[in-house]
Amino acid sequence: MRKLKENLLKLLIYLSAFLTVGILLVIVGFVFQKGISGISLSYLTSDYSANGEGGILPMIITTLYTVVLSLVIATPIGILSAIYLQEYAKKGKIVNAIRFATESLAGIPSIIYGLFGGIFFVVTLGMGYSIVSGALTVSIIILPVIIRTTEESLKTVPKGYKEASLALGATKFQTLYKVILPSAIPGILSGVILSVGRIIGESAAILLTAGTVAQIPEGIFSSARTLTVHAYLLTKEKGDIAGACSLGIVLIVIVLLLNTFAKVIAKKLNKANY
Repeated sequence: MRKLKENLLKLLIYLSAFLTVGILLVIVGFVFQKGISGISLSYLTSDYSANGEGGILPMIITTLYTVVLSLVIATPIGILSAIYLQEYAKKGKIVNAIRFATESLAGIPSIIYGLFGGIFFVVTLGMGYSIVSGALTVSIIILPVIIRTTEESLKTVPKGYKEASLALGATKFQTLYKVILPSAIPGILSGVILSVGRIIGESAAILLTAGTVAQIPEGIFSSARTLTVHAYLLTKEKGDIAGACSLGIVLIVIVLLLNTFAKVIAKKLNKANY
């Protein structure tokens, strides 16, 4: 009976793993089957025309602008917040309130963020429909991910590292940035990687804050259209599923490239630390 239960549990584990991989393959396979015929060099490098034809270069540039700007805004705030919660804050009502606020932020639908960004950044602060309005809104969305992953990464650093550093005469701040943070960098970068996928996949918040102008942006204060917003508009206004799938392929490739780049940096930092 005991052996039977163990075998059933193993079977469920293997089935779950294969089911997860199978779902991923089905989704990616569908997207590639529908959209691969629309991918070409001119499609990736040419401008978008008013009649709905042309390439997606403006949307690619806008997406990269949004990713970089959102990470520049959210990453320092998220990491510093996590350091405060893990290393400096004393357990009590304030810390519990901050953690509750972080968890609440993670559960709010993105359309609510979009409405807030549209009212606060676009109207109240007078930024208008712009990349910076969209990036500020999305940076709020990804803050909980960065804070949580950074906290967990700091927890995994062995206490012996910290105790040895302090015993050798290092200050708490020196121990933090010379011992604890370098050891936690792989986990922190994992949070950044997850955030990149969230930024690229965001559409509702971007639609309500950055606008839908399908032109190469002149700067971060220009209104522009990301790849996900473009895919949404293609599907909604034209019913162009094949075109949306072509955009999906581009999004998948961009995410893979950015993730690979982040992992390479993490490996180099690990080698430098050890």
